[in-house]
Amino acid sequence: MPISRTSSSSLRGRRGALAGALVLASALLAACSSAPEPAPTATEAATAAGYAVEHARGTAELAAAPQRVVTLEPVETDTAVALGVVPVGAAVLSVEAGVPAYLGEEAQAIEVVGTVPEPSLEAIAALEPDLILGTESRHADLYDQLAGIAPTVFMATQTDPWQENVLLVGRALGRETDAQALLDAYDARCAQLQEDYDVSGTAQLLRPRDGIVSAYGPRSFAGSTLECVGFSTPEQDWGEDISVDLSPERVTEAAADLVLVSAADPADPAAVPAEIPLSAGSFPDVRVVDQSYWISGVGPLGGQAVLDDVEQFLQDRAGS
Repeated sequence: MPISRTSSSSLRGRRGALAGALVLASALLAACSSAPEPAPTATEAATAAGYAVEHARGTAELAAAPQRVVTLEPVETDTAVALGVVPVGAAVLSVEAGVPAYLGEEAQAIEVVGTVPEPSLEAIAALEPDLILGTESRHADLYDQLAGIAPTVFMATQTDPWQENVLLVGRALGRETDAQALLDAYDARCAQLQEDYDVSGTAQLLRPRDGIVSAYGPRSFAGSTLECVGFSTPEQDWGEDISVDLSPERVTEAAADLVLVSAADPADPAAVPAEIPLSAGSFPDVRVVDQSYWISGVGPLGGQAVLDDVEQFLQDRAGS
């Protein structure tokens, strides 16, 4: 059973690949320039003079397209950077890890304002934002205080379909058309990979943690991306959940033609749980991937980073 890890050279090339993703989105917009311009959305038409954004807590009124944005959710940070609006502050999953490297060099200047579940109101206020983006399911108790600092737009939940949240961020930033172009570029790349490599078979993302293994389903960010390129997800009782937890004894229930194991450090030799190589027949192709974008990097840039890895795996298969 081959176990592959993301190489250091691949990681060093990530920023260039992500930049290419943005170029792809820009090219998609340029390709349409010869056609009649679509009518602007209500939000975009009103951006210069102020506009309203409907969201999970009602309606936010913005005087103009925001310039100093604070994001409290990974998908909001990812989308804002992808749209060229680098936040002045962001909540992160780990203060020690900081802003994910896959977002690129410019994003490393973003000031950390606490963690996603526990953002700091003082740090947010000190940045004098003109827009705050958060999540009802995580930050409901903070909404009134946040709205007292700056106009605040809340997604309903981080488990909503990520594309819908990308469009909400686009509307809040006055860039909904550009947000749609990023999603179109993602969909187009999925379709191209499926066509180029005639993708079939099953694929499963696994996340080892706390003595269990979480298997991510088709409603998850990574699972939906794997299905987008043509893989199917092994059967589980997914319900409305994005993942199910398996004990070590049940790990073979996640058997698939391609298995991705997420890790904070893909080069760590201990990243793959011992039960997986002991069941090589159930796991013929195991790859270790970076959890900063496979698990946490929800958004247009994270989607392109996942597709970078998937394309490499497909190239490896084609060459074997």
